[in-house]
Amino acid sequence: MDTVKHDSETPAHGQQVITACAFITHNFDGVVKVFLPKRASTKKFLPNVFELVGGHIDYGEDIEAGLKREVREELGKEITLGDPFAVFTYINEVKGSHSIEVIYFAEFIGGIDDITLNPEDHSEYAWLSEAEVRERVQEISSDGTNMDPEYLSILKGFQKLKA
Repeated sequence: MDTVKHDSETPAHGQQVITACAFITHNFDGVVKVFLPKRASTKKFLPNVFELVGGHIDYGEDIEAGLKREVREELGKEITLGDPFAVFTYINEVKGSHSIEVIYFAEFIGGIDDITLNPEDHSEYAWLSEAEVRERVQEISSDGTNMDPEYLSILKGFQKLKA
């Protein structure tokens, strides 16, 4: 029997799964950029795709506490959360589940120089401006198009920051 290495592989056939992600931004000399880690190549669900950091919320867990836990586990960092600004759903064919994803504005606490990627989760990361996100749509979108809901949510985050 195969060993489950990632929660994104844990069977959840026919179940709803709640996920939360952080739209973490930093101002680089007047240019706002979003933090996007690249999913590990060993992941069965969306390997090698740049994404917003976050993950599954445990049964009974507060969604904001769960998101902070996920960021700590994946990056070794603490964050402050702002308001949620996007929600969408998707089917995870690997888990057999229907996921609801909630995205929050966020910032790292204590700077950006001490990010430690958990190699089971991510292989690298990038800080990208809105223009760079648009240029790299094929690396960020789950299907390589500009119709992916997380990709569209990233663009929505940039738009809301400008408003």
